[in-house]
Amino acid sequence: MNTVHEKPPWLMVKATPGPNYQRLKGIMRAKTLHTVCEEAHCPNIFECWDRDKTATFMILGDTCTRNCRFCAVKSGRPGKHVDWDEPDRVADAVRDMQLAHVVITSVDRDDLQDGGASIFAATVMAIRRQAPGCQVELLIPDFAGDEKALQIVVDQQPELLDHNVETVRRMTPKVRSRATYDRSLTVLRNAKMMLPGQRTKSSIMLGVGETWDEILETLDDLRASGVDIVTIGQYLRPTPQQMQVVRFYTPDEFAALQQEGMSRGFLHVESGPLVRTSYHAARQALRAAIKP
Repeated sequence: MNTVHEKPPWLMVKATPGPNYQRLKGIMRAKTLHTVCEEAHCPNIFECWDRDKTATFMILGDTCTRNCRFCAVKSGRPGKHVDWDEPDRVADAVRDMQLAHVVITSVDRDDLQDGGASIFAATVMAIRRQAPGCQVELLIPDFAGDEKALQIVVDQQPELLDHNVETVRRMTPKVRSRATYDRSLTVLRNAKMMLPGQRTKSSIMLGVGETWDEILETLDDLRASGVDIVTIGQYLRPTPQQMQVVRFYTPDEFAALQQEGMSRGFLHVESGPLVRTSYHAARQALRAAIKP
């Protein structure tokens, strides 16, 4: 498979850490919290932390039990310890940052009986106690297909429930670790069945070897699974240890995919080279008619 090496100009992001970035980073370190923004080397971190004053908290530690080929988050054995004080620290940070919308995600914790679902639930409850005006968006793992674990999370009725399919069906075994395309679709479908009216969201990254027709097929599968919001972005190799980029899509191609998605009936499609699941998350929610 051919690969590309030089980023095109539309992917050049200038690192401009401003005062709010430094303030939010200080809050995270003081409360010993992790963010996927930092762990995944997200190119939007300065924009989100400075201008939007948003961040995606990553709970359950910084060590993932899976080893997906696209992801820079550390993989290994995190141990059985669960930090039950973490939900309150996250809620403290949300309150101190005066957030109107927060995204909570996690590493995969296949070593835990419920995959960490109970910590997700405890985090939502803590945020609603300490920052009752804040919308809560959860980006969850597949919990190894455990429907009881999913129910624990759905019972908290988050304003948005995200689970990422990440890539097209054919590329899933090459890109994701211990995850399947159909299981991800099932998680999204089951969330809707467990709580009718639950808003759901998923994400596709491009440039790992998929075809245009496969992208459209994935959009069809997500819509058929009841997904309300989809984000589409360019895969960028975070470090030399991850898989290489096969192709860079142009801004015009992302714009075309935005139109393809909207024509399929999604409430909102966020599509662009630098788009990630939580990029402009609060604005995505508003565009999908979810009021903060």
